[in-house]
Amino acid sequence: MKKKTHNLTPVMKISKESILMLPSPTNISYMWNMGSLLGMNLMIQIISGIMISMHFTPESSMAFESTINLTREVYSGWILRLIHMNGASLFFIFIYIHISRGIMFSSFLKKETWLSGMMILLMLMGTAFLGYVLPWGQMSFWGATVITNLLSAIPFLGEEIVKWLWGGFSVNNATLNRFFSLHFLLPMLISALMLIHIMSLHENGSSNPLGIMNNKEKMSFHPYFSWKDILAPTILMSTFMMTCFMNPFILGDPENFNPANPMLTPIHIQPEWYFLFAYAILRSIPNKLGGVVALLLSIMMLAPLTMKKKKKSSSKFSPKKKIMFWSTASSFLLLTWAGAKQIEEPFSTISKILSVSYFLFLMNT
Repeated sequence: MKKKTHNLTPVMKISKESILMLPSPTNISYMWNMGSLLGMNLMIQIISGIMISMHFTPESSMAFESTINLTREVYSGWILRLIHMNGASLFFIFIYIHISRGIMFSSFLKKETWLSGMMILLMLMGTAFLGYVLPWGQMSFWGATVITNLLSAIPFLGEEIVKWLWGGFSVNNATLNRFFSLHFLLPMLISALMLIHIMSLHENGSSNPLGIMNNKEKMSFHPYFSWKDILAPTILMSTFMMTCFMNPFILGDPENFNPANPMLTPIHIQPEWYFLFAYAILRSIPNKLGGVVALLLSIMMLAPLTMKKKKKSSSKFSPKKKIMFWSTASSFLLLTWAGAKQIEEPFSTISKILSVSYFLFLMNT
């Protein structure tokens, strides 16, 4: 008598069966939790952002004061602001781990999923930059001035594009209004892209640590993996709230406690920590246009990975790939450290060496 076997084929159409019954590889670990954590974090950011916007005034003479008023006068406004502010950092921690796991286990072989994820990353970086400008503190204002000025490196049209973006000849009230509108719009587009990302992933199923693309050993997502997706957020949210309560400004810049002053330039202008690796690459190249191109390539270099043909789709059985991956990760972390330093020796030379190594290691990952 033959035993009945469950149909656990890797191909799965979301429209036919519930996502809860999705066949999932039996050997996936907590590294596969990052997607659900990112979805949870996006909802937190959208909800807290909408509530903050009810008390925010997108006007250059009142933006900073409205932010302070939210913190001091609005009931529970302080915790809303801290959740939204630190939630951005949490988002980037998750997404960098998510991308790292994808590189280590060759998730880029699923081209549609990888490229839609790249689009989400680019939109997320734009949203984070726009949101950082809104409080209209010193670092917000000068960070916006420096980053938007990079567009002037575009041949022929650069200067006009910058003036159009600013709505004038410098970062001003029109700039703040535009950034506020775009900061509201982009998360909606990210939500739509996230649905596309999930659908493209579940069409062929998740990868696994062994890198077996047609793994037949699967079990239903619920209840086995759904409980994993509940446990991890519980632990991480507890840690996140402890950070908000006990050391909420650990990742912030002290300059942003001062209102924006166009007549006083901070000694050291730098973006938030999650952009420091790209900022270090930008600074390491003397030519302005070359620096902008290198900055874009530091992220866009992830796209050509989809064209690689991998004999080993997991680093578990490929020591060379593992060495290249950890070398890239080390370069990324060291570039983040170097980006926060002054533009002086030995940090300038270190940034140049790390920039070259970052691209070389990433190309060979």
